[in-house]
Amino acid sequence: MEQFEPVTHVLFDMDGLLLDTETLYTITIQQIADRYGGKIFTWEMKSRLMGMMGREAAVAIVETLDLPIEPEEYMSSSQKIMSQMFPSCKFLPGAERLLRHLHSKGVHIAVATSSSRENFKLKTTHHGGVFQLFKHIVTGSSDPEVKAGKPAPDIFLICASRFPEPAPHPSKCLVFEDAPNGVKAARAAGMQVVMVPDPRMDPLLTQEATLVLKSLEEFKPELFGLPAFD
Repeated sequence: MEQFEPVTHVLFDMDGLLLDTETLYTITIQQIADRYGGKIFTWEMKSRLMGMMGREAAVAIVETLDLPIEPEEYMSSSQKIMSQMFPSCKFLPGAERLLRHLHSKGVHIAVATSSSRENFKLKTTHHGGVFQLFKHIVTGSSDPEVKAGKPAPDIFLICASRFPEPAPHPSKCLVFEDAPNGVKAARAAGMQVVMVPDPRMDPLLTQEATLVLKSLEEFKPELFGLPAFD
């Protein structure tokens, strides 16, 4: 069985990795594009935008879909749609089991999401108990310390630095991601990264990951020196 460098701390992306929100983003973006006779928001477009923060994502969406509106107007419209949909999002397979397992074994876990604090609260409306298991949550779009979004390493380095002292060295952190930009950010931060990509993802965009899985249900913690499932 393949072995990897042992780790002590685990950092999780949220959208499309823990929570099934990516489909909601796609629905929202297409609804707005349809209003303006815009293009079809394809999977290929989506895979390039995944992991971007707030306004940066809005600028890219307006440009990609040739929308005749300003990024701020797009953000306002999308927020109205998403605030109604986000509270209904569900955990992806294996996510809750893995989080509860790591927490029960005393492993320090945290969230590093490009999401805003406002959207984080909406998405976790019905999952508050599980999200209390994390040592801390970094919401990139709302966090003044996160200057650059993924694929820059900022969010993961800041997230690691906020663990209780002594903060772990990046090499002792394992990141879970679903997006190519997130994988690049984790690697740039000097961390190992497990990728759980959408099945439509081009395999070429998964090559930088330390390990690629079809689902979190497949993850074996002992591969990275973490406590195995009972």
